[in-house]
Amino acid sequence: MELLKNPRLPLFAGATLISLSPVWVKLVSVSPTVSGFYRVLIGGGALAAFLLVTRRRLELSRRTLLILLLAAIFFAVDLWSWHRSIGYVGPGLATLLGNFQVFFMALAGFLLLNQRPHVLQLIAIPLALAGLALIVGIDWQALSAGYQLGIVLGFVTAATYTGYLLCLRQARAQTVHRSAAREVAVVSLLTAALLGVTAVAEGVPLTIPTAADAGLLLIYGIVSQCIGWLLIAGSLPRVSAAAAGIALLLQPTLSFAWDVLFFARGITVQELVGVVIVLGAIYLGSK
Repeated sequence: MELLKNPRLPLFAGATLISLSPVWVKLVSVSPTVSGFYRVLIGGGALAAFLLVTRRRLELSRRTLLILLLAAIFFAVDLWSWHRSIGYVGPGLATLLGNFQVFFMALAGFLLLNQRPHVLQLIAIPLALAGLALIVGIDWQALSAGYQLGIVLGFVTAATYTGYLLCLRQARAQTVHRSAAREVAVVSLLTAALLGVTAVAEGVPLTIPTAADAGLLLIYGIVSQCIGWLLIAGSLPRVSAAAAGIALLLQPTLSFAWDVLFFARGITVQELVGVVIVLGAIYLGSK
């Protein structure tokens, strides 16, 4: 029973559920925009239903709603880029690149919040780039055009995810509610609207072709998006910074493992060393 009361268990469980997100994206037969649309629609809908059942009022100011709209724009671009990066370079590397948001966050803190970077962060950035070079190779021209695009989209994912987190932080700073369910529900549904419009503009139907796809998207939206993030959000205030840092590394580590196990991604010793270096750099950057 004491083990069940350990707040690190739901934290790591949430990170594990989120690490499966790129797996569902890779398995479904809908477009990257549509899979992103259903992720936030289903996840946001589940959170909205939770708020209604528990009779919690929205109680968000107009300024907060505008900030959440900006967060939704960042998140829509984030999902649009990340889902395409998964298709080009695989779930593991795409998720690893997305976690470079740690370094974009440090840059944003310096430029926008007047926060001086720690010496560990300054060491971590070239270390992460060196690790990435070991994974993808030093000769950029030797990579295929699709692989190059996947890497670029991975960096776009990291940059826009940083914008999303900064906006969500600002929105949370203006509320008295302990739970982020209201803000995340609003952002999710606004993001779904943006991705829905994007899909129509791309000429992509929002219909789900098979029952298997519907099941995968349901798992993606409820298990990885809703339950995974609620477990993490509920645990973070009760765990140490070290445990939070380990959870941050758990997601990209497991995503890379799922890529190798489920999709037979080949990995050399050099690439494995690169992955370890990048993960270490992400941990240092998060400090």
